[in-house]
Amino acid sequence: MTNSIRDIAEESGCIFIIGSNTSANHPVIGTKIRRAKRHRGAKLIVADPRRIDIADYADLHLRHKPGTDIALLNGIMHVILREGWQDDAFIAERTEDFEPFKATIENYTPEAASEITGVPAEDIELAARMMAENQPSSLLYAMGITQHVVGVNNVMSCANLQMLLGNMGKPGGGVNPLRGQNNVQGACDLGGLPNVFPGYQRVTDDAVREKFERAWGVDLPNTMGLTVTEMLNAAEEGRVRCLYVIGENPMVSDPDLNHVRYSLQKTGFIVLQDLFFTETGQFADVILPAAAFAEKEGTFTNTERRIQRVRKAVESPGEAKLDDWIIIQLAKRMLALGAAEPDPDARYADWDYRSPQDVMDEINYLSPIYAGVTYRRLERGDVLQWPVLDKHHPGTPILHKDKFSRGRGRFAAVDHVPPNELPDDDYPLMLTTGRVLYHWHGGEMTHRAQGLEAMYPEALVEIHPKDASRADIGDGELMKVASRRGEILAKAEVTDRVEPGLIFSTFHFAESAANFLTNPVLDPKAKIPEFKVCAVKIAKA
Repeated sequence: MTNSIRDIAEESGCIFIIGSNTSANHPVIGTKIRRAKRHRGAKLIVADPRRIDIADYADLHLRHKPGTDIALLNGIMHVILREGWQDDAFIAERTEDFEPFKATIENYTPEAASEITGVPAEDIELAARMMAENQPSSLLYAMGITQHVVGVNNVMSCANLQMLLGNMGKPGGGVNPLRGQNNVQGACDLGGLPNVFPGYQRVTDDAVREKFERAWGVDLPNTMGLTVTEMLNAAEEGRVRCLYVIGENPMVSDPDLNHVRYSLQKTGFIVLQDLFFTETGQFADVILPAAAFAEKEGTFTNTERRIQRVRKAVESPGEAKLDDWIIIQLAKRMLALGAAEPDPDARYADWDYRSPQDVMDEINYLSPIYAGVTYRRLERGDVLQWPVLDKHHPGTPILHKDKFSRGRGRFAAVDHVPPNELPDDDYPLMLTTGRVLYHWHGGEMTHRAQGLEAMYPEALVEIHPKDASRADIGDGELMKVASRRGEILAKAEVTDRVEPGLIFSTFHFAESAANFLTNPVLDPKAKIPEFKVCAVKIAKA
């Protein structure tokens, strides 16, 4: 997030949510948004194909077709430019490539955008007016924006809108991705991506790579690694022979699960490190029992870039061990077997970490955005949001206050591109996927919580009454949903939360996971699958 949760809740004149079921997937933030609307009159716009719960609180609900986010955002920006509501001073002083962007936006009249998105032209006009007249406005998004073949361009469109209105670098504004799980921000910060070292330092940058080589005492490749979906494709082809899976369950959470199963069967050696025996565990050669968060010392970094001290509350049960202990033991044994010969004089070559604080010291040394995040400051209660550039730096609650990290913000001229797979005669309905409040991801933990399981005990497929009637499916009856990749059986929830032609399902339940159906085609830049749109057909089971 470029901004902090508090300043969005306290400073935003208008909050625009797109591609985020905020009250279900980020309930604390959802509560703060509802409070901002009730107590201080902030305007709320929700853009979502479904009538999600937070849409009931919205001043305006834009029910656009899945996969038409760019057209919707371009239509809003067309109105802003037509009416002269843009921030000309901000555009002139802090951005570049405005003219080609403007030329593209001219094609997206409210009428043209309405034709693509299904949103009435007058609602597109109203959204533009609400954002322009209730400054500063903030934009929040989640995986409903990113999980498309145009996920990168969707994000660029969100940034375009906020730069156009001059909403970057100020309280109550910004472009604010809501991260999908606990500490996913921290995992990305510390190199859990195939193209960067810790601190988002690119592996293709020679100077950066040499810095890490000196610190770790090894030679490092100058090529980017593979994403999860690419790893499974490579395993199918024999190019990846071993998978080490830590805290992830691809047999539930990845797209096209029949293909995932085949790829795992083709993998020569699989190590699973997790709290429980998961669906992926069925394919593992070795299972390493890991400790849960309450059994650990360390830090999490949350969605607003805030580093939080985590303290051990209970002992680990049975044979469960800390993730870092397991990894360190594996590394030391591999070194002993001669798997690598690091420079013994390198600063961090011996894997001799005595505590999480030792790990943080290494992070301080190698990652400039974490340079000032010390345990001493965290222990005394300092609220630190990266970048924290040194031990005296106060942290950065709002990014891009004076300039962007690249200097000037670049407007991106992006056009609407349809989803890879749209309904046709054979598969006449569109499926979109997501989560529900009571379960999280593959359900490895929430299915073991009796209260949560009682609230939402089985998979449901939301279907509009017209589509249900056409297929002779009653509420609560078992239905079959099939795509070109697989099929599932689940109970129907007949509801107007979805519009005719659209159904919604989750992937929380392994036996009826929507990811048996979803399309594994990737965004060409970010390599994220198009989870949010695919063509399906239904029948009464």
